[in-house]
Order: sequence, then C-alpha cells, then structure tokens
Amino acid sequence: MKLNRILAVVAVCASAAASFSIAGAQVPGVQDSIVFSGRAGRIVADILYPASGKIFVTAHRGDWRNYPENSLPAIESVIRMGVDIVELDVRMTRDSILVLCHDKRVDRTTDGRGRVRDFTIDSLRKLRLKSAHGISPDSLGIPTLREALVCCKDRIVVNLDNGYEYYDQVLALTEELGVTGQVLIKGKRSLMEVSAKMSGSRLMYMPVINIRRRSGKVLFAEYMGSEEAPPAYEVCFRKWDGNLQDCFRKIRTSGSRIWVNTLWPSLCGGRGHDDDAAFRSGNPDKIYGKYIDMGVTMIQTDRPEMLLEYLRGRGLHD
Repeated sequence: MKLNRILAVVAVCASAAASFSIAGAQVPGVQDSIVFSGRAGRIVADILYPASGKIFVTAHRGDWRNYPENSLPAIESVIRMGVDIVELDVRMTRDSILVLCHDKRVDRTTDGRGRVRDFTIDSLRKLRLKSAHGISPDSLGIPTLREALVCCKDRIVVNLDNGYEYYDQVLALTEELGVTGQVLIKGKRSLMEVSAKMSGSRLMYMPVINIRRRSGKVLFAEYMGSEEAPPAYEVCFRKWDGNLQDCFRKIRTSGSRIWVNTLWPSLCGGRGHDDDAAFRSGNPDKIYGKYIDMGVTMIQTDRPEMLLEYLRGRGLHD
C-alpha cells in the first residue's frame, strides 16, 4: 500500500493568494512543487517534511483551562496562541449530527444528563457547557463539528479523536467545507483496514501504538513493514527503557514523526514526565527537553501556552 502517498497529498490548493509552496522537498509521494493554502497548509507541509526540524504543539480539547473544553472559544484561544494542532472529540447525535464532546454522556461537561447519542441536535443545543471549574456560562453550548471546522479552516490543523469511527461522515463534511487536507485522524486499526477504507482520501491517519502491550507491538511491526510511512506515530508508554528508545529510533529512521501525550503520567512513562510536573518544577526543559532530545517532534499538551513559551525560548517554534 502506498500509504504515505495517500496521506501526503493533502491541503493541495490551486489558490496562489496567501499560499505557501515547497520546492524539491523530499516528502515521499509528493510532487516537487506543491502549493498549500493558509497557515494550516504551512503546518501540514512541515508535518510531512520531517527535516524541517519543527516541534509541533497540540492543544488537548483546546484551551480548556480558560474556556469549556471542545468549545469554539477554546479553539479560538489556541489559534491566537499559535498552537499548531487542536485536538477535538467527536460524537454523533440521535439524528446523525456530529458534535464535539469527549464523553459518551453530557453529564460532566454540561448542565444536562444523558448519552449524546440519545439527544437530537435541537435538544442538545439547549444544554450549557461547563468550564473546567464546573461553571455553566449562559451563552455557550455544544458546537457541531461543522461549526468547529469552519472556525479552523486554513488556520490550524485539526486532530479528530474518535474521528475514524465516523469516517464516512467526517470525510463527507471535510470535503464539503474544503478542509480535508488539514484534518488528522488516528486509531489502532490494522494497516490493511486503513488502506482499504482510506484509499484515495486526503485525510491524514496516524496509528496509535502502546508499546507495553502485545497488540501494540504487533501493530507497530505491521506499519513498520509497510513500504511507505504514515506522517506520525502516537506512542503511549509506561516506562522509559530500552524498548522505548528502540521504538523511537525505528520511527525516526522510517521517516515518520513521533507524537507523545504529556497530559498525564500513565501516557508518558509515569510521574515526573507530564505537563503538571513541568509546571510545578518551574523548569519545563527538565520535562520537554528530554522528549526533544529523543527525537519527539509532536507533543499533545494540557498546557499549550507554557509549552509554546518554552519552545520559542529555544528557537524551536515560530
């Protein structure tokens, strides 16, 4: 399967206005000169060209410390910060509308109760989102995926968690809005399944690898055996050991990027390696510097502002 050819020809745009081009970039499957549109296009071009050396910041559920998670203001806030990728969570209503909500139920994030799939979009819109402090602002409700993508168009890359589960609907919507090339979905699906489903699609796909599990090792070996590499691997791990170093080395050698989640300890090697540890220590380099030294170039964080400040101080982010 020519996976990288499928994944790399993204964000291609005929518009020359406010555009960005790479000439002669050694990205497998990409022509010598491709034009990418807007800021999101420039980010995609860098993602698909690992030699760019850029470190990418992904904001988990947007700026949820200052606004309700998965809300439009939370998205706008991280765009203003200069975040590269915003991670959003997708669910479907009873009347088949894709909306942003992390949980299967609305209880934690809104003033309502019940499963997302049991609400129609009209009934869901009556609920008010809660902030991280449990406050329900009068004006904010659950946004649709359409509204979020319109907000993000040409401005930021979008990682849709759970997006693969709604692949057909996601693809149809992104094609309609002209944002397919700036959307990344991910999962633990086999190479064969992803190849069959996504053949010809301009959506990016990233395999999620848990190297502590046998299933994760099998999946990793399968993707590593492919002729061409995905844009990145999301690696989840519980220990900093030789297995992790070997995994990272293989990914770097294959031409893919390494994505890690510093959200909480269980995803990134235990206590002392996560965002809160970086914040409490007052020395982000002690945490993030270790990842960068190991070749990590994509970090999903709950503290995007702090991570951006650190990277810019090291000259690793625009």
